[in-house]
Amino acid sequence: MKKLLFGMLTLLTFETLWSQPHEAAQDTTWKKLYRESAPMINDLVHTKIDARFDYSQSYLNGKAWITLKPHFYATDSLALDAKGMEIKKVAIVKGTATTPLKYDYDGWVLNVKLDKSYKGGEKYTVYIEYTAKPNELEVKGSAAITDAKGLYFINPKGEEKDKPTQIWTQGETEATSVWVPTIDRPNQKATQETIMTVPEKYVTLSNGKLVSQKKNTDGTRTDTWNMDLPHAPYLFFMGVGDYAVIKDTYKGKEVNYYVEKEYAPVAKKIFGHTPEMMGFFSKITGVEYPWVKYSQIVGRDYVSGAMENTTATLHQESAQQDARELVDGNGWESTIAHELFHQWFGDYVTSESWSNLTLNESFANYSETLWDEYKYGKDAGDAQNYTDMTGYLQSGSDKKDLVRFYYTDKEAMFDAVSYNKGGRILHMLRSYVGDSAFFKALNLYLTTNKFKAAEAHHLRLAFEEVTGKDLNWFWNQWYYGSGHPKLAIDYVYDDAAKKVQVIVKQTQSGDKVFKLPIAIDIYNGATKVRNKVWIENKVDTFTFSYTSKPDLVNVDGDKTLLAEKKDSKTMDNYVHQYKYAGQYLDRREAVEYASQNQTDPKAIALLTEALKDKYYGIRGLALNRLNLKNQGNKKEFEPLIAAIAKNDPKSTVRATALTALSNYETPAYKELFIKSVNDSSYTVAGNALEALAKIDSAAAFTEAKRLATQPTKGALVGAVMKTMIKSGDEGSFSTIAKAVGDMPLSQAKFNLLPSFSDFLAKVSNTDNLKKGVDIIVDFREQTKNFGLEPVVNGWLKGIVTKKEAAKAIAADKSSLQAQIDYVKEKLGGEKAGF
Repeated sequence: MKKLLFGMLTLLTFETLWSQPHEAAQDTTWKKLYRESAPMINDLVHTKIDARFDYSQSYLNGKAWITLKPHFYATDSLALDAKGMEIKKVAIVKGTATTPLKYDYDGWVLNVKLDKSYKGGEKYTVYIEYTAKPNELEVKGSAAITDAKGLYFINPKGEEKDKPTQIWTQGETEATSVWVPTIDRPNQKATQETIMTVPEKYVTLSNGKLVSQKKNTDGTRTDTWNMDLPHAPYLFFMGVGDYAVIKDTYKGKEVNYYVEKEYAPVAKKIFGHTPEMMGFFSKITGVEYPWVKYSQIVGRDYVSGAMENTTATLHQESAQQDARELVDGNGWESTIAHELFHQWFGDYVTSESWSNLTLNESFANYSETLWDEYKYGKDAGDAQNYTDMTGYLQSGSDKKDLVRFYYTDKEAMFDAVSYNKGGRILHMLRSYVGDSAFFKALNLYLTTNKFKAAEAHHLRLAFEEVTGKDLNWFWNQWYYGSGHPKLAIDYVYDDAAKKVQVIVKQTQSGDKVFKLPIAIDIYNGATKVRNKVWIENKVDTFTFSYTSKPDLVNVDGDKTLLAEKKDSKTMDNYVHQYKYAGQYLDRREAVEYASQNQTDPKAIALLTEALKDKYYGIRGLALNRLNLKNQGNKKEFEPLIAAIAKNDPKSTVRATALTALSNYETPAYKELFIKSVNDSSYTVAGNALEALAKIDSAAAFTEAKRLATQPTKGALVGAVMKTMIKSGDEGSFSTIAKAVGDMPLSQAKFNLLPSFSDFLAKVSNTDNLKKGVDIIVDFREQTKNFGLEPVVNGWLKGIVTKKEAAKAIAADKSSLQAQIDYVKEKLGGEKAGF
């Protein structure tokens, strides 16, 4: 699963986002509760479900045939997870006959007394008739999975205009048992047959292959999907809706993209790299894509990012980008890669417990780096790797083990440790053992454990068998330990003795000392001498001889270490590093250092070079780091910034340059800004509109009103709304409110809502105020498990404060009081704070 939260880094810290719903509680008994792998008493073998949907009540009327066998010991009983169902019949199946069985049901677990004691490995089939009522079930979710009702009816009665009617399921972690009785544990595996009867106008999607379709006389159609390879229950999936199905192929296998019909023309621009990804991942793992087909479907109101259901990945609606959004690049491409790699790591081989979740998520996370490196070059891969590393380092998660046997709730495992840190650990492991051994070990892990559940030690054993190395030290340090090294790096040059000392001090708190194999590269001009060393102590000193003083000593020459570093290099060292070391992170570190020393001519020269860097990410970074409050810098960089704004081949860099140009606040750029407002890139157009507003607010408002009548997405919708909101024109309320309300849950929407709240504070029409407040409240409810409720309530309180101030001087206080009362009502229990 790829979480939406990873795209919302600036909302709050990862630690706040991930831990608040779980670890804010006073109860600490979880610290003594060992989270073992689920005991296997009965094993799932096959699940057949016949599902019919009651759209009027959001019910699923189901029949299930569940084939099982005792794992080892004989048993005469069966416990199935079945959450919030109405159980109508339970029976044992013998040939074509069924015999009722005795059972107890508490609303959560269905305990069945079997007709006899079955021996280990002896198969039997239980038949169950039931009604699933997901909307009547109250289950605690998490920051990643906002409720856990498993089965979702979207606009089932068609009452919401311009919103499609859909059904989709979300099984991870243990919510498949809301819509079909099962043993809802990740260490279970079963084959599957899914029969869905739906209105004929809809298409369906499930795991495996569509094997039959039958039109019924009542205007419905019955589709049967067959999954003939075993997979875990949390990966079971059903999807229903009025979709366009865009067909693609990979080596004769179906590859399909289910999108809302308006996105059919761009579906292949969004998902079209999928076959190439399948080929790439098959090649590097040495395991050909193992399933019969691969489909991807987009679901409305799905806020968990994306989910790797076997052969049937579900994406949230943010995946659906129009042609102008795609000008800046496919913002969903890394998620597409992430979910696809799960088909190997998570679906083919599954972590046996949530404690070992990183076996699924670290690989999916790292696939984003691998794909970018392969498709777009090493700089792109390194940039992705750096972004993910930063996400972990900023998360405040240094006390959490990667493999965790003690946690508040299984949902708490979906964090920056299981994902980001795990991915970076794989990156270090790849660097340590080398590419050939790394990928051969992945192949061994996958082939040894195919269609099984695994724990982290299985991965270690595969690497040890391939490399011939004992890797317990690495697993104990990184998989079964917490934290990361913090390094202070100093250099002492002795020209008389022709020696340099490199002193590396580990400064992290506590007694833990990390063992780190790294490369130290010594440069004279373009000549590099590599020294491989081990950091093993709180302080390590490495001494190297030289004939002439090195231009640069570069610790962690491969830039693969997961660590925080304070490096005492000089400006001259960083200039040399930028020019000769050359990796993305080498250049990034040099730009960051130069940006902090912008009174130094050498730093200015380095930043000037960085503005012409081969990789657009470095060019954009340099633009963002320019200190344009310094008048000398401002004047010197102006021609280059203007040239970039007009000519850079990457639209996002042009957009950043336009923002930089807005700091000049000169009418000379008005023509450029107006021209750029009509750029094919939403980001360029949005940044240009905000830049125009700085020098001519009236012209910007005119442009914003014009653009508001056209389709706008991405950065442009935010810029248009901010410009219109800033104007204070209440006549634009309907346009503004619709645009804000229609935005999917995203960072852009979060960024816009404070301005929207300020606008509402000035709105005089009470009905408009209520509509606007409802939009904010809806956002709060969608993000209630993200830890954002205090932030959103703060916006609402701000509206109340401003309305109270207006009421104090108003002649007619009644309408303002009605508005204040409405906002306080929406604050619920917090209104007492006023």
